[in-house]
Amino acid sequence: MPRSSLADYFDLFYKHARYVACVHRRGYRTERCTYRRIADAASQMARELESRGVAKGDRVLLWGENCLEWLVAFWGCVLRGAVVVPMDRIAAADFAARVAAQVDAKLAVGSQALIELLNIPGLPFEEMSGALARRSSARYSPPALARTDTLQIIFTSGTTADPKGVVISHGNVLANLDPIASEIEKYRIYGRPFRPIRFLDLLPLSHVFGQFLGVLVPPLLPGTVLFQESLSPAEVIRTIQRERVSVLVAVPRLLESLRDKLERDAEAAGQLDQFRRQLAAAGKGHFLRRWWRFRQIHRRFGWKFWALLCGGAALDADTEEFWRRLGYAVIQGYGMTETTSLVSVNHPFKMSHGSIGKPLPGREIKLDENGEILVRGESIAAGYWQDHQMKPVPGDQGWLRTGDIGALDADGNLFFKGRKKEVIVTPEGMNIYPEDLEAALRRQPEVRDCAVVGLDREGNAVPCAALLLHDGADAEALVRRANQSLAEFQQMRHWLLWPEEDFPRTSTHKPRTNLIAQVAASHFAASASQPGSAAAATPGSLGELIARIARRAPSELSPDASLAQDLNLSSLERVELMSAIEDRYQVELNEARFTLATTVRDLEQMIRQPAYPESALYPEGGDANRRAGRRRADGPRFDYPRWPQTSLMKVARFVGYYLLAWPATILLAWPRVRGRENLHGVKHPAMFICNHVSWVDFGFVLFALTPHLRRNLAVAMEGERVAAMRRPPAGTPFVTRLLNQIGYWLMTGLFNVFPLPARAGFRESFAFAGDLVDRGFSLAVFPEGMRTRDGYLGPFRTGTGLLVNNLRLPIVPMRIDGLWDLKKAGRKRAPWGSITVTIGKPLTIEPGRDPAQICEDLRQIVASL
Repeated sequence: MPRSSLADYFDLFYKHARYVACVHRRGYRTERCTYRRIADAASQMARELESRGVAKGDRVLLWGENCLEWLVAFWGCVLRGAVVVPMDRIAAADFAARVAAQVDAKLAVGSQALIELLNIPGLPFEEMSGALARRSSARYSPPALARTDTLQIIFTSGTTADPKGVVISHGNVLANLDPIASEIEKYRIYGRPFRPIRFLDLLPLSHVFGQFLGVLVPPLLPGTVLFQESLSPAEVIRTIQRERVSVLVAVPRLLESLRDKLERDAEAAGQLDQFRRQLAAAGKGHFLRRWWRFRQIHRRFGWKFWALLCGGAALDADTEEFWRRLGYAVIQGYGMTETTSLVSVNHPFKMSHGSIGKPLPGREIKLDENGEILVRGESIAAGYWQDHQMKPVPGDQGWLRTGDIGALDADGNLFFKGRKKEVIVTPEGMNIYPEDLEAALRRQPEVRDCAVVGLDREGNAVPCAALLLHDGADAEALVRRANQSLAEFQQMRHWLLWPEEDFPRTSTHKPRTNLIAQVAASHFAASASQPGSAAAATPGSLGELIARIARRAPSELSPDASLAQDLNLSSLERVELMSAIEDRYQVELNEARFTLATTVRDLEQMIRQPAYPESALYPEGGDANRRAGRRRADGPRFDYPRWPQTSLMKVARFVGYYLLAWPATILLAWPRVRGRENLHGVKHPAMFICNHVSWVDFGFVLFALTPHLRRNLAVAMEGERVAAMRRPPAGTPFVTRLLNQIGYWLMTGLFNVFPLPARAGFRESFAFAGDLVDRGFSLAVFPEGMRTRDGYLGPFRTGTGLLVNNLRLPIVPMRIDGLWDLKKAGRKRAPWGSITVTIGKPLTIEPGRDPAQICEDLRQIVASL
């Protein structure tokens, strides 16, 4: 029986109730959610919409990052019959406001920082769990829905003219989803041993292709979808291996970045020539032989990883062939928003290399006399939304002109040949309309005229501005000002001054963009390597990142600007900048060398140089070596072992504490404990913070805690000290070396200590702390980072604030008094009761606060105990 709406697929959420549907890396935490939990939350969301007066057909603007709350809001709208209006997370605020006004949005749901920019009622993601908790989770009965009813309106990326949205009906989506469901059924019996199939979806859910792989297809399998914000190739590889991902869903740019990383690592290991010879030899080899030849790469990605699914833009043939020779399936799909994403897709087991697949059932493809691809079928969008009303999609006898040039072979495989229309599709899959960028440039008084064209990037393009200026105009400054009014992905990184008095023009006096594009391509091909060229002089992404984090104007960023003195970058801001650079440039940076960078020029050189290879980080390969530690050429090696968290070691710690540590604390001090009643109701995981007086502080913290909180507790210790104990420096006397190493193993095993570095290695330590919390361990942290030198409470390091922000744990403040006097007097034993441990009331910190302010607030709380 044909389904009448997408809501009919919601039965699958109850059928697959126990399977994990979504994994979301949030800060340093990993949140996992089952299909049943999403089903319950979606029903609650539908009731919340009903209580807010959102009826069938009302529009709800959905604006935020890929996350669990996005899924819940989407399915809640489906159940309620509301129309979803998804927005790109990076969309400009004024564009989102115009879209909201265009569709008369009844409600905005999304990230709080974004929806606060809109003048309509909102439900922030950050407050969603609390709002939904008040609603019943019983299964919601949707209103009567038909295939012709509107499901969502998707506004094309970043247009700054009158917004025009593509209206997608339930029938449009079902026309794509039903054939996929039928095909999956044919192979379901073979897929049972591999459940769940895990998708790492790095496409935005605001795009239909991202929705299909992140929202609609996984319930059919059932599968698990993973979301993460970082696009760093190294982090993507680690996620694929750690989470045993089967399929990576990404734009071509990321596949190219992953390829570049593998080649850089081979080059750094002195094996690039050998690697390329192996690739050449694997051209016609059998799949299993290719898989065995590159088994080290497969081991690095994980044995379950087998496919890369590419969409949103054209994938160049060289990159596709690279991954195929490594033994991976590269699946390309073709479609557009007006076709509800998919028109054709490569069959994973019947691929035609270089093609974008065969048409899916229920749609027709043909080429006109100029080779333009025309599509017809139920998946074609219901219409366009513009001027507060729906307008028909133009077409002759139902045929949609895609504006793309293609070719068909004898077997019906479609091949993409290029674009006819002037829209610029970037390697990241974002649509850029030249008229939007030209409008931003023409608002600058120095511009006489301009034309924006695309510079080719292997079948995709990036925007380039050709400028005609008044005498004396500063081209760099005006491009920078124009970029400020554009969304991040629209900004112009390339420009040139037109060498003649006017552009070449048509008979109707329009600039001949094809000739302008040819001149621009020649110009940048000739000048790309010349420092000081127009391309190099363009306001760079690095300068913009530093300016944003350092809160400085880009004009203040000279190459010799000091990161510490001129920009006042703190250690925390360095961590933020490093992560931002890795995401923007999709590279991995050597964290120790990054810490030593002193000027903007140092950072520029670091970006141009390959990062240390993965083989240097994990010399034996795999996640096991990540657990064993990260080796750095420029600093100590920090170990993050998992053996102290095993069940056997938990029992050993329990026995060891009551046989050794607890009696020693009683005999040597027997401290008084105040405020233990504040621990009632505190459960794992939590974060305990305390002042730092001596190396025995943690013993007093353990003594003050209740038995149920002593279990599953990990303590952070100065990383450099821990590393020196584990591997004493060269020249250390044998007896001292032996005692340090014995102390390390006892300390790590009996107290579950992990390193928290003071100078480099923050991110690895924070990630390990998040992993501990995900597995139910509480943390004990001494925010001062070092023992007091005068008995007074020192400043708290901002790393603690970053941990608090990202771990989102209840905080239990503690304070030790009386121990400093004992230490100062050089005494080994204290009179009973002379040392006091005070426990404050648990508190929660509002997410998103400034880490430095968090530290200051926590310091005042501990000082007041």
